[in-house]
Amino acid sequence: MPSRQAVPISLSGVDRATLEGWTRRRKAAQALARRARIAPACAEPGATSGGVAQARGVSRPTVALRRRRFAERGPDGLLDEPRPGAPRRITDAQAERATTATLEAAPPSATHGSSRSLAAAAGLSQSAVVRIWRAFALQPRRVETFELSRGPLFIDKARDIVGLHISPPERALVLCVDEKPSIQAIERTAPVLPMRPGQVERRTHDHARHGTSDLLAALDAEAGKVIGACHRRHRAQESRAFLDAIDRGLPPGLDVHLVLDDLRTRKTPPIQRWLAKRPRDQLRFTPPSASWLDLVEAWFALLTRRRLRRGVFRSTHALERAIRRYIEATSADPRPLVWTTTADQILDSVKRSRQRTTNGSKVTADF
Repeated sequence: MPSRQAVPISLSGVDRATLEGWTRRRKAAQALARRARIAPACAEPGATSGGVAQARGVSRPTVALRRRRFAERGPDGLLDEPRPGAPRRITDAQAERATTATLEAAPPSATHGSSRSLAAAAGLSQSAVVRIWRAFALQPRRVETFELSRGPLFIDKARDIVGLHISPPERALVLCVDEKPSIQAIERTAPVLPMRPGQVERRTHDHARHGTSDLLAALDAEAGKVIGACHRRHRAQESRAFLDAIDRGLPPGLDVHLVLDDLRTRKTPPIQRWLAKRPRDQLRFTPPSASWLDLVEAWFALLTRRRLRRGVFRSTHALERAIRRYIEATSADPRPLVWTTTADQILDSVKRSRQRTTNGSKVTADF
């Protein structure tokens, strides 16, 4: 029978600070924090295992075990010991070969390998390959798109526009202007089945088109308000009318900076004459293939996700009514869009992307 004599323990200043840190750490496991409270209680003069167990709400054998392990190894004795289990069967070399083949090779008959083809080539099971991919966050089935601007003035324009977003000038208004062309009025060929417990919303894959509409929008990112207009055609006349609508709603005495892309309609004589009569309006054109520098694109993404993608419209009039209602709701409860990435961070990311696209290569392997 084991001895019932309590093992005496003493805490140094370092040990006490370590245990207090474990109890205060927000992400510490509750079991470890509970053990860290038992040891100082046992070190108090005259403390018994039974008394500590009753005070801490644990069993007496638990207190005796933690007391003995702390006496033998200090704070390390309170940590979890390695648990028994099946020995590891996949070696580091096998995992490295599978990872290298996934990153640097592709089968001759496909653009990317599958877990089954890689498992057959590497002599592993499919589940082992899937576990390796999960451990290294590899997803060969997925792909994302990116776009690099090759405009000669990309750096200067990016710094200028990002500077307007992050730190707009005093007594000036920054408006992000752009078009969302050819928005389709789509109606499903069968009624949409609504969501219910245990089942997501369902709809047919095919649809009927009832025309398109172009949306012109101007976003005041700092205030979160939007001016928008829908047109059936996309010409200089519509752009001029939209600029007039923007100008009528602006307060006097403020400089206006318009961030927009360099479309051909901006260079037509009517637009040039309109700008010549308004010297306070300054145009800031985004570089080619860099429309993401215009914050109104983020608002377009919200419009698409929240109102258009799952909408059912039986006519272009219904589509335009839905867009106007969304704009009214946005302006009634405005929420500013805040730009957080600096120009230096953007340029560093572009530099790394160009280096990867220039130096990256893909070899062919038999798997």
